[in-house]
Amino acid sequence: MAGHSKWANIKHRKAAQDKKRGKTFAKLIRAIESAAREASTADPEQSASLALAVQKAKDADVPKDTIERACKRGSGEDAGAAAYEIAQYEGYAPGGVAVLVDCLTDNRNRTASDVRSAFNKAGGNLAEPGSVSFLFSRRGQVVVEANGHGEDDLMLVGLDAGLEDLDHSGEQYTAWCDPTDVAGLRKAFEDGGFGIVEAGSTMVPASTVPIADASEAKKVLRLLDTLDDNDDVQDVYANFDIPEELIESLEE
Repeated sequence: MAGHSKWANIKHRKAAQDKKRGKTFAKLIRAIESAAREASTADPEQSASLALAVQKAKDADVPKDTIERACKRGSGEDAGAAAYEIAQYEGYAPGGVAVLVDCLTDNRNRTASDVRSAFNKAGGNLAEPGSVSFLFSRRGQVVVEANGHGEDDLMLVGLDAGLEDLDHSGEQYTAWCDPTDVAGLRKAFEDGGFGIVEAGSTMVPASTVPIADASEAKKVLRLLDTLDDNDDVQDVYANFDIPEELIESLEE
């Protein structure tokens, strides 16, 4: 899961920067509006997908009233929500790194053009639907603060709630589960006194592509950054494996 976890860590560092917060909030609000529109309700308790979108926004410290307004706009209780649709693009970054791009857009032509341009400028290329997605599988994850806890502590709490695997990185654990078990696993950890960083589902690569060349690594990360900065893009997944020290040197 090297490619997933390293890109996730990079995005976490980006989201922590104040200049990124507005863009992060906008994407989370868009996801709430889309989920509320699809569920035809402003009540998260009536829709699992809306509840997940709302919880992600809460985890990112989006204000409560902003979340509530987004729910109402999406459901039609308040006017003003755009009609977003889901779009997914597949492609290859330099070095043969597979990339999946999940979007919510109100203009498919604009989004497709922007995504294609990002790949072309980075020296990559878009691929036909299905040519990349088969390399990934969707899994649920709950990221938990370590706070002195060991793996045994998390296993004891999580096994009865769907926990399948654990990854340890720095001060955090990533608990893996089936996507349908995310809410239950999160609640089990919360009830057990663990701090939750985030929870949801993600796409995990079956294998990774090692990138050791600095120039190539820079192109890959620049492409992912460009895609992630696009307002229409909700999530970007890639199967690269770049050494951590190389990533850190490129971020300096």
